[in-house]
Amino acid sequence: MAKELWKGNEAIAEAAIRAGCDCFFGYPITPQSEVPEYMSSHLPKAGGVFVQSESEVAAINMVYGAAGAGMRAMTSSSSPGISLKQEGITYIAAAELPCVIVNVMRGGPGLGTIQPGQGDYYQATRGGGNGDYRTVVLAPSNVQETVDFVQEAFDIADQYRCPVIILADGLIGQMMEPIEWRPVRRRQLPPKDWAACGRHGRDHTNVINSLYMVPEECDALNIRLAKKYEEISARETRWDAALCEDAEILITAYGTPARIALTALDALREAGIRAGLFRPITLWPFPEGALHDLAGRPHVKAVLDVEMSSTGQMLDDVRLAVEGQKPIRYLGHAGGVMPTVEEMIEAVRETLKEVR
Repeated sequence: MAKELWKGNEAIAEAAIRAGCDCFFGYPITPQSEVPEYMSSHLPKAGGVFVQSESEVAAINMVYGAAGAGMRAMTSSSSPGISLKQEGITYIAAAELPCVIVNVMRGGPGLGTIQPGQGDYYQATRGGGNGDYRTVVLAPSNVQETVDFVQEAFDIADQYRCPVIILADGLIGQMMEPIEWRPVRRRQLPPKDWAACGRHGRDHTNVINSLYMVPEECDALNIRLAKKYEEISARETRWDAALCEDAEILITAYGTPARIALTALDALREAGIRAGLFRPITLWPFPEGALHDLAGRPHVKAVLDVEMSSTGQMLDDVRLAVEGQKPIRYLGHAGGVMPTVEEMIEAVRETLKEVR
């Protein structure tokens, strides 16, 4: 299969079109502006609808409306823009509507910088809106994974009737890499007989809602959502492990830092240090069982978590998964500064000195 050279953001948009995206609603913000730009030109040619909304708040509520009518709806933004969408995301989760949300992360907090960051982990995995809800979060580490995940995200969203977030840092959105447009596994999806799109021969009209005035009804919704999240956790949890079979130290990382870590592994192995990489692919559901089992092996002496955030956010999930079995150290930068191979090597050496 021939490879093609694509820029990350444009590949995200093309992948969504190939996945059957019906509607895109968005607003430009660096470093993801090429996504709506590409959509504005190419989605209408494929029979879809593109709307540049007047704000990020408007965009997510347009997604709510289109998804409620049974359309495959999508939005994208970068960190501060995703913050503005949080109220709409929690409404969508409560109404049990499928949609795809792409966050090409930049450094924060606040307006921060236009450089890559990973400071939105809490927001994506804990939910930035109110109430008890979850969103499936897929974290690609290269452009190929990004296009694969975007295409599959629409099916995941339709299968479970929930928002799916693609959490990519700004470097992945801006870089160019060769990719293959390979077939993505298609799922057997349930009919959208819940959609509010007219009666179509039914004797009733569907209603999309997230407001429950009767406490017991709201409680029942939350119980139903919790059961759905348990099912997602059982079926959709993903991770990747490299050189972990004999590793004395595990590096945990996702996105761009995980790519950098692979180069560090080669250098460490050449120096006689057995290092491995554990990379969560679903940030939620987090692969806590797999990391717990791996960290518990006798040959593992310590864990080094590496992120593009100041004090670590995935670090909390790493600690919860490891459950105190082994010492955990952290290496990270924020504001667009990326951990280097040299820093990772030094951090691994220092960590092993402490635990040996």
